[in-house]
Amino acid sequence: MPAAVRFGVNYTPSEGWFHHWLDFDLDSVRADLDSIAALDLDHIRVFPLWPYFQPNRTLIRPRAVEQLRQLVDAAAERGLDVNVDGLQGHLSSFDFLPSWTRTWHRRNLFTDPDVIEGQATFLRTLAAALADRPNFLGMTLGNEVNQFSAGPHPDPDRATGAQIDAWLERMLAACEEGAPGKLHLHAEYDATWYQDDQPFTPAQAARRGALTAVHSWVFNGTAQRHGRTSVPTEHHAAYLIELSKAWADDPHRPVWLQEVGAPAPLIPAEHAAAFTEATVTHALDCTDLWGITWWCSHDVSRDLADFPELEYGLGLLTNDRRPKEAGLVLARAAREHTYAPKPRTIALVVPDNPAVRSACAPGGPVFEAFFRLTADGSRPTTVLDVRADDKDHLAARGVTEVVRPDQVLPTPQGGTRS
Repeated sequence: MPAAVRFGVNYTPSEGWFHHWLDFDLDSVRADLDSIAALDLDHIRVFPLWPYFQPNRTLIRPRAVEQLRQLVDAAAERGLDVNVDGLQGHLSSFDFLPSWTRTWHRRNLFTDPDVIEGQATFLRTLAAALADRPNFLGMTLGNEVNQFSAGPHPDPDRATGAQIDAWLERMLAACEEGAPGKLHLHAEYDATWYQDDQPFTPAQAARRGALTAVHSWVFNGTAQRHGRTSVPTEHHAAYLIELSKAWADDPHRPVWLQEVGAPAPLIPAEHAAAFTEATVTHALDCTDLWGITWWCSHDVSRDLADFPELEYGLGLLTNDRRPKEAGLVLARAAREHTYAPKPRTIALVVPDNPAVRSACAPGGPVFEAFFRLTADGSRPTTVLDVRADDKDHLAARGVTEVVRPDQVLPTPQGGTRS
């Protein structure tokens, strides 16, 4: 287990948001990176917009790729490593998909052979362009691409779990071909862990790629149900970290808290720093944590229209690059944290069957039992029902006690517990 956790931020350019790729200004990027480095963070996650970089299936714009290289080099000058997301895809409620996949050229993002070949070529090209940069961490396939595969997306590209598995294998292989030995992974929003009909599954998240990524957003019903200072809200990121471990074959597979933020009004601006401190503290109590990457670096400019209101104020820095209190809290954690969590010895049983994974969602029995244990002072982790009696697996993880949700939750009035 590493002696320190990586601390970073998802880079949202202060000028033009992600549309900055259309009018790329390296001086503005450098100023943004200076303000990030001043928070003592060690990495950023960056987001090329897919249609801007690959406007035609057989055209990947060399100038755009060169600008990405310039950004990565500017980050290196400031001591920042870089993870690059490829297929954006989806960001802050907006979809960015190339015209060669939509309307008159409508083809499934996950199953059409020509689209898959174009995607693989794009990911391979970006990875290869950065392979020799020592501060290039690796590729994430794309930001929360699972939201395209099922509802509530208004026009999903539906696929089976087996088709998604084949897609992930192909895309990760393309990244490895472009930049061998780097940290290549995929990352989804929490429907992977919570939504019964999602073709992106927990097993894929916890077994494919170099590490497991989780994205923690308490606007998923957690803060609405439990409140901003509740145990479930302040421990939600830690819950996802520990939930992911149930499906991992490697008992010490690293987990990256790749996105987490303080969404207003559920977390009011005046409470964002306290939420940040609590979230980070509890995440650091999880073993095998690779890093914490906050969403996001800079506030979205009010000059830009039609964002959901919460998106405008998520930055650790204002739009004019001034640090906010939450940014100072994260900076202090990056500088001063110690990382030596003890193994979690009590494991809550979760169903292996992805068709009933809503048991793990807010309001579900796994979710509620986990936080009942947490509120009572326990430090639970999770284990699959099919591994609950596997002594070797439990021992490798340091687990000495296994409990079912129905052994934790109160008996319903007039009911019985088996």
